[in-house]
Amino acid sequence: MARLFGTDGVRGRANGDLTAALALDLSVSAARVLADAGAFEGHRPTAVVGRDPRISGHFLQAAVSAGLASAGVDVIDLGVLPTPGVAYLTGALGADLGVVISASHNPMPDNGIKFLARGGVKLDDALEDAIEARLGEPWQPPTGAGVGRIHTHETAVDEYVAHLTASLTRPLAGLTVVVDCAQGAASRSGPLALEHSGVRVIPIHHTPSGLDINDGSGSTHPEALQKAVVEHGADAGFAFDGDADRCLAVDAEGELVDGDQIMGLLALSLHDRGELAADTLVATVMSNLGLIRAMSEAGIAVRQTAVGDRYVLEEMRRGGFVLGGEQSGHIVMSRHATTGDGTLTALHVLERMAETGRSLAELAASVTRFPQVLVNVAGVDKTRCDDPELLAAVASEEKALGDAGRVLLRPSGTEPLVRVMVEAATAEQAEGVAQRLAGVVRDRLALS
Repeated sequence: MARLFGTDGVRGRANGDLTAALALDLSVSAARVLADAGAFEGHRPTAVVGRDPRISGHFLQAAVSAGLASAGVDVIDLGVLPTPGVAYLTGALGADLGVVISASHNPMPDNGIKFLARGGVKLDDALEDAIEARLGEPWQPPTGAGVGRIHTHETAVDEYVAHLTASLTRPLAGLTVVVDCAQGAASRSGPLALEHSGVRVIPIHHTPSGLDINDGSGSTHPEALQKAVVEHGADAGFAFDGDADRCLAVDAEGELVDGDQIMGLLALSLHDRGELAADTLVATVMSNLGLIRAMSEAGIAVRQTAVGDRYVLEEMRRGGFVLGGEQSGHIVMSRHATTGDGTLTALHVLERMAETGRSLAELAASVTRFPQVLVNVAGVDKTRCDDPELLAAVASEEKALGDAGRVLLRPSGTEPLVRVMVEAATAEQAEGVAQRLAGVVRDRLALS
């Protein structure tokens, strides 16, 4: 049977795959597993619970809170708050457990449940496996005074915003910014944090109905932001996703600035201040070759991990590194956050603009992106990517590209397909190599 927990919690169609009953059972099981692991030893346990604005978040949050309280855990209801806000308050309020109810950048009908350990860090795989294994297990719940209480924390947004603005070393007055909140969890906190930092903010997609999260907006659909930045003559624009742990940027000319370019300019900022631990940036294998080269020229090493913020975070903790992220805009600044934080990222990009007096376009130009083509090949056996003839074809194409490109062939971790990614000196060359290799994948890995 497939593992219930994915790389970012449990996700599925709300009230289809992800029901109130499952949400309640998951929270009961999580409370019991953490109690058995000694996480609650010597004190009455507390959990914080926050969500994005999806309408399904109402019943899922109620189910999660009910499950935790029935297991003797006191619950602090944070309301609508970005994932990084829940992570921050898990630590700031001294909670034993954090729960985020969100499906991030997924469409509105989906939702998800993600558990955070004390301090606001993701649970490790072993604990998630234990939670899954004990779902539905018979148990003796507490009664009387042993059951948990549920409280509302009215100042969650204000406390999170204060944390964000305190991370800056200078005011950002004089900058005008358009912010696309994706009708998501940062619709209030994102513009507020920027305004409190001195920025003139023009918010768009910031009035969520619960039915429109990520719908033609945010980091997965930046077209509206690109248009708005140019129309308003703004200095920059920032697009978050539904739970605001991602951020993509737009320069004053309306050009998109992706996660690789953002990581590059933030790495150079920290490097210039002598604050980039071990002069190392952590990225994934999907990061553009242009980022790797730009960092090398600046004397910055790049550690590359498997795709997924979980793996970036693991490598950062293992090596004590302070900056990492993904091309998608999931940027982790570990001195200020335990997870990716879109608003935090935007604030520190603006701080770099303010301290250098340079435009976002100039700063982003430090990373010259190689043309990149990604082809998803469906209808194949993704377990056979070690086929000798396929590997030989990849080696041949890599030899022809030399130092001016690269090939990445990998099975999808979530879908039945193989991804072929090629970077080359020109878009035409990258497209040609990608299509040739995709053809080999179809021929060699075809399902019988």
